[in-house]
Amino acid sequence: MSQKRSKHKVFTLLVEVGRNAGDGLPEGATGGALMCYASGVDEAEAVRETVAILKQADLAPLEVSGYGTLEGRLAEGHDINDEEKALMQRALDENSVIVAQMTPFFDKA
Repeated sequence: MSQKRSKHKVFTLLVEVGRNAGDGLPEGATGGALMCYASGVDEAEAVRETVAILKQADLAPLEVSGYGTLEGRLAEGHDINDEEKALMQRALDENSVIVAQMTPFFDKA
């Protein structure tokens, strides 16, 4: 199992979701965005796992944007705080998907 884990990386994903019954979004929200850290051997696997887990949680994923691994983000000059790094490490240690932030969307009309 340690061999498999060494191949895993953590990817930062931004998932836009629509509305679905029981999704936990606030009343009046038209959808939302979730910042997730997901473990996978590649970004495609991380996206598949994230979408599957969000669907199990009654969320309706519409679009996923990938922002790469910790190393890639640091190389691009992203400012990543210790709390964010700890959540990424937890996703790797648990081979899981961590939802770090959920931002609901509301119509401005």
